[in-house]
Amino acid sequence: MEPLLHGIILAFGLILPLGVQNVFVFTQGAMQPNLFRAFPATITAAMCDTLLILLAVFGLSAIVLQFEWLRIGLLMVGVVFLLYMGYAIWKSKPAITETNNALPAKKQIIFAISVSVLNPHAILDIIGVIGTSALKYEDIEQLLFTLACISVSWIWFVGLTIAGGVLKKLDRSGRILMIFNKCSAIFIWGTAIYLMTDVFGQL
Repeated sequence: MEPLLHGIILAFGLILPLGVQNVFVFTQGAMQPNLFRAFPATITAAMCDTLLILLAVFGLSAIVLQFEWLRIGLLMVGVVFLLYMGYAIWKSKPAITETNNALPAKKQIIFAISVSVLNPHAILDIIGVIGTSALKYEDIEQLLFTLACISVSWIWFVGLTIAGGVLKKLDRSGRILMIFNKCSAIFIWGTAIYLMTDVFGQL
């Protein structure tokens, strides 16, 4: 039971803090006309976390991040995606009575990938914490630890999507969601600026 409990507690500790990925998934749950329409973002975010966790456990991503030019390139691409995503969320409107302003599945997938895979800080967290913690286990225990981390990720993102849908039902006028969108966009732009300072600091 130790690897399972360790994986669950560790994964929750990493995923609970407010981040761009969480904000985006929650926003889609609130913005889409129904929960089913928000699942592209939910599933993509969970799959990206699954991939990162697997890479962290098996150590492949740690090798990639040894190349500083690749890290800087990752940061720069991440900044561009976050700036655009912030603009899209700022301009979008809650799908209370209309669906034209809700992000289509393709954009949801692209944005979900950008806030998951193109977030170097999230990658470093997963590699540095989950990857390092996995080293203490072997064989079946390591597998249980990995499955626990992945399961938490999927449950969390589905829960965020549902929470967004509940907020939409409570906010029939859409005013709260509009305010939340503006705040989300500002938060995302702030993250982009933070990453940008990191890029300039490396040049």
